[in-house]
Amino acid sequence: MTAPSLVLMGVSAAGKTVVGRDAAARASVTFLDADDLHPAANVAKMAAGHPLDDADRAPWLDAVGAALRDHRPCIMACSALKRSYRARLRELAPETLFALLDVPRPVLEQRLAKRAGHYMPPSLLDSQLATLESPGPGELVTVLDGELSIPVLAQQVADRLAVPQGRDLA
Repeated sequence: MTAPSLVLMGVSAAGKTVVGRDAAARASVTFLDADDLHPAANVAKMAAGHPLDDADRAPWLDAVGAALRDHRPCIMACSALKRSYRARLRELAPETLFALLDVPRPVLEQRLAKRAGHYMPPSLLDSQLATLESPGPGELVTVLDGELSIPVLAQQVADRLAVPQGRDLA
């Protein structure tokens, strides 16, 4: 049986990419970034400071789900902000695990102020935080303290892939 994939989720600047890359290396699996799967129109909309809506995200979520299924096992950095988005990803890639990097707003703001070269402007943090739905009952999302060091978080994520399906560390 092939190991599951894992979505490392959270808002912009939570650390999904940096932690995900390190975790994938530790777990010897492929790392993918859902940002790379956005259609050009989505990237342009965000770069212009406009948040995406559900219609914008639908084809992107389909692409993310296909990548999760086709590259299993992998670690995918993906915001997955709403429960409905996570449910869609689970439909497309059953057995996918989820881990949320939970980071306080002031820390996110500091990280965004230091980040250069990303199409997602700091002005969209409010919309991301407003859209983020905490994991609901039965979602089996592991919540991680996003203020921990990158190596500690990466090891926690890598370890999550080793936990048998259906168990939650949270």
